[in-house]
Amino acid sequence: MKEFIIEVENLKKSYEKVEAVKGVNFSVSKGELFGLIGPDGAGKTSIFRILTTLIFPTEGQVKVLNFDVIKNYKEIRSNIGYMPQRFSLYQDLSVEENLTFFARIFGTTIEENYNLIKDIYVQIEPFKDRLAGKLSGGMKQKLALCCALIHSPDVLILDEPTTGVDAVSRKEFWEMLIRLKEKGITILVSTPYMDEANLCDRVALIQNGEIMSIDTPEKVIQSFGRKLWAVKSDRIYQLIKDLKSMDFIDSVFPFGEYLHITLQSDKLDQDQLISMLTDKNHCQIQIQEIEANIEDCFMQLMNNEKLTVT
Repeated sequence: MKEFIIEVENLKKSYEKVEAVKGVNFSVSKGELFGLIGPDGAGKTSIFRILTTLIFPTEGQVKVLNFDVIKNYKEIRSNIGYMPQRFSLYQDLSVEENLTFFARIFGTTIEENYNLIKDIYVQIEPFKDRLAGKLSGGMKQKLALCCALIHSPDVLILDEPTTGVDAVSRKEFWEMLIRLKEKGITILVSTPYMDEANLCDRVALIQNGEIMSIDTPEKVIQSFGRKLWAVKSDRIYQLIKDLKSMDFIDSVFPFGEYLHITLQSDKLDQDQLISMLTDKNHCQIQIQEIEANIEDCFMQLMNNEKLTVT
């Protein structure tokens, strides 16, 4: 039987007249790397701030390490590491001073838990005397992660840790998370980057305060259940309009230089579509059947929700 480290039941959070979280349910198992995936404004930060006892839920029950977020907030705070969306360390303290400060808050020392942060800290140790405010974005994230880990927490909660950092730093950060998971730490991470979903054990796709799907990345993709094509031409913006005007096409979404399309039926006469687009003055037309990814699944789920509301 799985041991749940985080349990969220019918969680709701409202700010005056705005309902940010709308009856969310999910659980996270011990040692799992769980991703909350969705765009800005989806409700991710509100959920994380409730899990870390920084704000109260409007309704619902939330437990972390079997402690209630309202009744047992002190116990939760002592046993979790939290990295908020915005860099929140002391910018006028050095790297080493920040780390020492957070270690003392939790009654420990850098030396006592150095083995836990060593792989990360060695990358910023050459800059240990530099003020935190003078670090690059990637270095700031590594320092924040060290500070969140220095008291050896059972649970690590990271709110969009790779937002605003370069691609190399994003890759390095996720490699660090996977190594931490291998040490038995339960990790809950949020991100707006759909490609990062594939690095999680399970993901929850969230939009407008509601979870649309929860499963492993592989099973989320398998649930797409439709054929998908990538289409491009020399006039990409006009191509969007022209494809949407065709009755047999169900959905059209931009993905870089291509458009991903689904059909009312899963049968596509590529020659006929090329002919129709050529008649509309498109050139350099390319059409190929492709496999869906997490972002395709997210867009389909979001589109289905809009149709249901309508």
